[in-house]
Amino acid sequence: MSSTLQTVNQISEKEYLDGEKLSDVRHEYVDGHVYAMAGASKRHNTIGVNLTTALNIASRGTSCNVYSSDMKVKMTSKRSYFYPDVVVDCNDDD
Repeated sequence: MSSTLQTVNQISEKEYLDGEKLSDVRHEYVDGHVYAMAGASKRHNTIGVNLTTALNIASRGTSCNVYSSDMKVKMTSKRSYFYPDVVVDCNDDD
């Protein structure tokens, strides 16, 4: 009986960030692994717009800003980058 060994290639954060600048497709990065973003459904987009609108209304008069899906977010604790559907930022230091 033979077994197959699968090699998993990892890339550095710098390689990921450099590649994202040149790519037409967005990718998420999780601890060295890169995943292409899939398109969203009509229902998914409707929910995202409604949530973004509600959060934007709720944040009026505060120092918070609401961003939609094109904002890349870095999670320092996990060496990861994501493109969440909605981001609320209440921190003056980006």
